[in-house]
Amino acid sequence: MKLIENGMIIYLIIINVVTFLVYGLDKWKAQHDRWRISESSLLTLAAIGGSIGAWTGMKVWHHKTLHRKFTIGVPAILLLQIIIWLLLYPAD
Repeated sequence: MKLIENGMIIYLIIINVVTFLVYGLDKWKAQHDRWRISESSLLTLAAIGGSIGAWTGMKVWHHKTLHRKFTIGVPAILLLQIIIWLLLYPAD
């Protein structure tokens, strides 16, 4: 079980770094009038494990902070992911 848990931690680190960078890239694209990353793609990254990166990206890049689906959705996804983690990997 430890191997699976370690693999999940590595996955979560990678997906959160990628998500954080994608939120920053989308902010840059918005400021430079470039083709944007879809909101559904940004939320999907949060949903597949990148919710910490999404939330951090929103705060650091000041991105999507006025959109309710992000200000409510990303923290809700994060809370759900924490609950799932605690159910799958309870403290010893």
